[in-house]
Amino acid sequence: MGFYDTHVLPRLINLVCGIGAIRPSRDRACEGLHGRVVELGFGSGHNVESYPGAVTRVDAVEPSDLGWKLAHDRVSASPIHIERSGLDGEHLPFDDDTFDCALSTYTLCTIPDLPLALAEVRRVLKPGGTLHFLEHGLAPDEKVRRWQHRLDPLQQRLAGGCHLNRDIPQILTDAGFVVDHLDTFYQPHAAKSSNAMSRGVATPR
Repeated sequence: MGFYDTHVLPRLINLVCGIGAIRPSRDRACEGLHGRVVELGFGSGHNVESYPGAVTRVDAVEPSDLGWKLAHDRVSASPIHIERSGLDGEHLPFDDDTFDCALSTYTLCTIPDLPLALAEVRRVLKPGGTLHFLEHGLAPDEKVRRWQHRLDPLQQRLAGGCHLNRDIPQILTDAGFVVDHLDTFYQPHAAKSSNAMSRGVATPR
């Protein structure tokens, strides 16, 4: 990766993903997490304050060294043990049936081979385990979708491979999950093209 992706983009993501308006959605996405959790795209740790007390350990999958460095204070202040345990969501370094839950926020938009990553999540979840997600993606309105398709190539270049137009609930279904709970909404006071949100819980079939 170049200088922008390594040194600039993680700081921008830290700022954008840290705005206070997102906090309630993060709290909702983390409801019900318990036991040992694998978090895909840990970033700079903006979910740490939302972990319920029932969580005993979080294995953070985060490719960016700078993102992990920016998370230091949040990780250090957490009463929950958090360990950077992987770099790549497509190849999770864990045994089968390891985790009670998985968590992904603002991450499924970016993973290059998303079906492979979701197969890995299914593999490492215990029977009955759940994937909790908060993701932006394909909008419900056709007019917004047209803009998403137009802007997606630029978005990928500026945002480290992030896609505007992935249909996250459908991708989860195609990957062998049942979406048990789903809320769809536009993040208030933000561009609809990049803030058509899906929040929910999915269980492997």
